[in-house]
Amino acid sequence: MKQRKVPLRKCIVTNEMKPKQELVRIVRTPEGTVELDPTGKRNGRGAYLTNSEDVFHTAKKRDSLTRHLQVQVTADDYDRLITERAKVKKR
Repeated sequence: MKQRKVPLRKCIVTNEMKPKQELVRIVRTPEGTVELDPTGKRNGRGAYLTNSEDVFHTAKKRDSLTRHLQVQVTADDYDRLITERAKVKKR
């Protein structure tokens, strides 16, 4: 059987290449809001983060999403994304 290619993406905080399924996609929607994208298929500019609370806190401290998504991301947005990440992880 032919082996399937595993899609790899880079975490914007750790700079590690990992399989797409191990990362969480954060997307800037066409309306300009920043949201978690559990499916990985939503429209908009995306950035990938490792699915770890430490990585999300580091992104908040460095304000990584503002630079990568080219939109101002507030501390409240980061906190909302952290809580949503915990909900998605439990599924």
